[in-house]
Amino acid sequence: MRLKDKVALITGAGMGMGRAASLLFAREGARIAVLDINAEAGEETAALVRSDGGEAAFFRCDVGVEENVKKSVADAVTAFGKLNILFNNAGVLWRERDFEVTRTDERIWDRVMGINLKGPVFVCKYGIPELIRQGGGSVITTSSISALLGYKRAQDAYTASKGALISLSRSIAVVYADKKVRSNIIHPGFVDTPMQKELSEEAKQGIAQLVPLRRLAQPLDIAYCALFLASDESSYITGAEIVVDGGLTISGA
Repeated sequence: MRLKDKVALITGAGMGMGRAASLLFAREGARIAVLDINAEAGEETAALVRSDGGEAAFFRCDVGVEENVKKSVADAVTAFGKLNILFNNAGVLWRERDFEVTRTDERIWDRVMGINLKGPVFVCKYGIPELIRQGGGSVITTSSISALLGYKRAQDAYTASKGALISLSRSIAVVYADKKVRSNIIHPGFVDTPMQKELSEEAKQGIAQLVPLRRLAQPLDIAYCALFLASDESSYITGAEIVVDGGLTISGA
């Protein structure tokens, strides 16, 4: 019960890392505000939490639209009475549309930025005041090892958005520290989620061989890191970046 009596708002909670975190956080005592643009997936996550003995409510939300986020945060507070944890997990990686800067269409660039960067901004804009009302809380944001490395096969809108999240998280950590709001970043490596659906099993195995631990991450690998950052066990950690990639970024692969 590491999150007993806490309420966690998790974006992109309909599948992958967001679903894993929703289930894990609930098992550790949190009530979960499940946010996702995909109503079917989000409702399924909330139902899975409830069937596992937890408490969850789904709120359909396009995080790239400010009014959507404002309403979802307000509805979550109405449902649960408070917020203690914000997990900015929603994100998109469009390999078939997001290329190097010379080839990426402006509409794609803007939409990626809207979801990956403006989404966390809006969640923090409306969510942080709720954390402050509770005497503080934890903001966790999913970035990527793409923010730390360059790849020959570029997804420059994705990479730029994830890099910007580092600076945003650091600023939040400093600005709201006196309000007992902590802000930290997780940099996942390759995680076996629906975001990687276009990769063949052969391609996944090839990537896994580049990872020192010789496997792709599973959603729970990231969720457990988020759980630590959400809990009081990390009460002296803010402005930090935690790389969860099986050693890939230090291997020189």
